[in-house]
Amino acid sequence: RNPVTRNEIEQLYAKHDFQELSARLLKRISFGTAGLRANMAAGFSRMNDLTVIQASQGLAAYLLKEIKDSTKKGIIIGHDHRHNSERFASVAAVAFLRQGFTCYLLKGPVATPLVPFGTKYLGTAAGVMITASHNPAADNGYKLYYANAVQIIPPYDVAIAASIEQHVEVDDAAWDLGLIDRSRGTLCIDRTLEVHEKYFQSVAKLAQRSREKNNQTALTFIYTPMHGVGLSFATRAFIQEAGFPKKAWIPVDSQKDPDPNFSTVKFPNPEEKGALDLAMKAGELELKKNPTKTVMILANDPDADRFGAAEWTGSKWHVFSGDQIGTILGVWIFQAYKDAGKPVDQFALLASTASSKLLAEVAYQEGFVFKETLTGFKYLGNEALELEKLGYHVPFAYEEALGYMCGTEIRDKDGLTALVIWAEIASELKDRGSSVIDYLDTIYRKYGYFATNNGYHISQDPAAVEASFNKLRFGTTTATYSSRSAMLQNLRFPKTLAGYPIESIRDLTIAYDSSHSPEFLPDLPCSSAQMITLGIGGEDGKVVATLRTSGTETWKLKYYVEGSAPEQVVAQQKVDNIVKALAVLPSRNNCADYRLLTQVCPHGSSGERKL
Repeated sequence: RNPVTRNEIEQLYAKHDFQELSARLLKRISFGTAGLRANMAAGFSRMNDLTVIQASQGLAAYLLKEIKDSTKKGIIIGHDHRHNSERFASVAAVAFLRQGFTCYLLKGPVATPLVPFGTKYLGTAAGVMITASHNPAADNGYKLYYANAVQIIPPYDVAIAASIEQHVEVDDAAWDLGLIDRSRGTLCIDRTLEVHEKYFQSVAKLAQRSREKNNQTALTFIYTPMHGVGLSFATRAFIQEAGFPKKAWIPVDSQKDPDPNFSTVKFPNPEEKGALDLAMKAGELELKKNPTKTVMILANDPDADRFGAAEWTGSKWHVFSGDQIGTILGVWIFQAYKDAGKPVDQFALLASTASSKLLAEVAYQEGFVFKETLTGFKYLGNEALELEKLGYHVPFAYEEALGYMCGTEIRDKDGLTALVIWAEIASELKDRGSSVIDYLDTIYRKYGYFATNNGYHISQDPAAVEASFNKLRFGTTTATYSSRSAMLQNLRFPKTLAGYPIESIRDLTIAYDSSHSPEFLPDLPCSSAQMITLGIGGEDGKVVATLRTSGTETWKLKYYVEGSAPEQVVAQQKVDNIVKALAVLPSRNNCADYRLLTQVCPHGSSGERKL
């Protein structure tokens, strides 16, 4: 029914490009804990009208079966500014309206955090956000929040995927977008303004400083939304809700407006090298006008659920890593709680397993609870809810990929609340005659030095990546075992790395942890992605190295290496040695080769590494 996607298939057929037709038509886009995410194109394996309608029909059927009064509770649907996002939100709304659901279709592009907030505030059966976050411009996605306003975790994803498979038949009425207008005031209800207002009220409550103090900030903040939806939301949060002055807020002109092509950046992700270059130039321009200024860069990804920052140190920019931001936010929030005289033993923080272990050390020394989860806010959010049930106050969680949950209103990452709290921290430290980088060093001196080195390799061949991990586990690229005991007997993990002893191995893909004899079962649940963590010893400190594939950026093979030692230079040197041993080689096989995973990928794509 969509002439654009129909023409794509017709053109491929006319060219006899049966390989591409097979890739698009013989495999269905998979629904997982992250919902859907893929390239926008024709075919059952891509993001398009049809696959969005099918996902919505299957989800509607699942909610009707599993949640009492689901049609009355309804569903909230939001979308970002990407190509086709508004249309995908509309066809999704039609699918739910046809099943009798009350549909709160948010007007205009919104920041992703408003959908989980709206799910909780309106008490809906579910929430859907059409976005691909910081993926390239050609991608889009369908992100699902369950009735608890948190992303789904297994086994819900499997059950919903099965329901989608049972509801793939689509009739002509599924494309009747006029149903939205005909349903306004009955089933299709506009509460966009109300959701916005309530969300911003919750942001204002998180502010720790008075509006008067914030209005007197001595800092200049350069802001980039990476061509996304963030500008209007971040500006209101910063000025109207937190009380910072307009003169302290300078958006990057070439990146401030929504642009679905992300014209100035290859990857619209504040993590990426070079992504903050234009913000840095804007900051340096302000410094030329007044060299005595203190300048801080604030950044959101395109759907404003992630946050990044950089600080001018007097001679260069310090770009804070995701772990550094998480550590600073976590320690600051804990200290405010402790200073208020509240019970430390009822306080809890969370981080993903690929994130720094520094907050765990802080928790150990200070006496509060720290929990680690699998990667992803679907796990962090649900764990936060479980801890709340036990009576704990859980005001913060993070993952190293610039995702931060600040406060208790949203159990998902929110780049806007993180931005406001960070601006307050920077302003308060400036008032004390200090800086954020100085505060980070204070944390290191108090709790220990933790050095990190994270990066990734690009590979377009999932089979080659899986073969690499099997080579690391079993010494062979293919491995199938009839029983768990047989699998355990055939493990062939290395004993050393870069000359250092490997003291522990945790493989969440096969549910193995060498430190948990005799069953060798890990504390964390299995991961659907490849994920191996090595505990590396030695007299000069401990190192934890994790290799994993990404669920939302499937072309990335990621590594995370962190070491701790009494002295920072010692910790960093050992981490760098480990990274060199793990480093991606420009091999003749032209694929995802690590030195641990050498010469095992028969077919791969050229890639690059970020060190």
